[in-house]
Order: sequence, then C-alpha cells, then structure tokens
Amino acid sequence: MASRIQAINTFRPRVDQGNTVQKGEYTRVLARNSTANEGTVDSILKETRDLIIQYCREGRAIKIEGIGVFTPTVGLDGTFDVSVRPDNALAEGLNTAKTFTGSIINSENIGKTADELVALWNTAHPEDPVTEP
Repeated sequence: MASRIQAINTFRPRVDQGNTVQKGEYTRVLARNSTANEGTVDSILKETRDLIIQYCREGRAIKIEGIGVFTPTVGLDGTFDVSVRPDNALAEGLNTAKTFTGSIINSENIGKTADELVALWNTAHPEDPVTEP
C-alpha cells in the first residue's frame, strides 16, 4: 500500500533544477554587472558571511534588505544553526509573470489538488493504491 505522501511527491509539480551556480560563476557575473572586480566581489561575499556569523553568535538576527533575514537557532543537542527567511522581493521577483525560463517536472499537474494527485497515482499504480485518507 503506497502512502499519500509518496503519491503526492511522485506527481506534484517541481522545478527541474539545473546545475548549482557556484561561487566562481556568481562572482564573475556580479563583477561583470557592477563596477567591482572579481576580487572585490569575493571579499564582500566573505565579509558578509563573516558578519552573519558574528551577529548570529551574538544571538541577533540580521536583515539584509532584498536578500532575507538570517536568524540563529539552537537544536535540542545544543548545535547552532541559521534559519533563513527570504525577503519578499525574492519571491515577488521569481513570480513575475512569464519570466521563469527553467523547466518544471509534472507541469501538467499545476493547480491540481492533493486528492487529484492521489487519484493519478491510483490510476498509474492499481497494484499499489493509496488507501489512507
């Protein structure tokens, strides 16, 4: 018996992620699109990282306008981590109509409900239907 989660994850729309942009590529493009050279861009990125660490070590969140809020967290075992809440400008920029140029797996299922995705699973896998609510 398949689980509801398995069915939904199989048929839900998701971004077909290409290769991850590495720091070198990002640095080159940012330098080319600004007045800074690659070394300066690299230094700024490292300094930004170090300041996020510093402020979070002090128990302070840091808001970088247009990027997001970085907030220190602590786990039950005492391990520290950083929670990142992206700035609204990122989501708004990503959701600008007709600007997405990547590909979407299962794009035909955009707008379908979880129950409809489960029905797709049950049709495709009659030998292993989802029977839980």
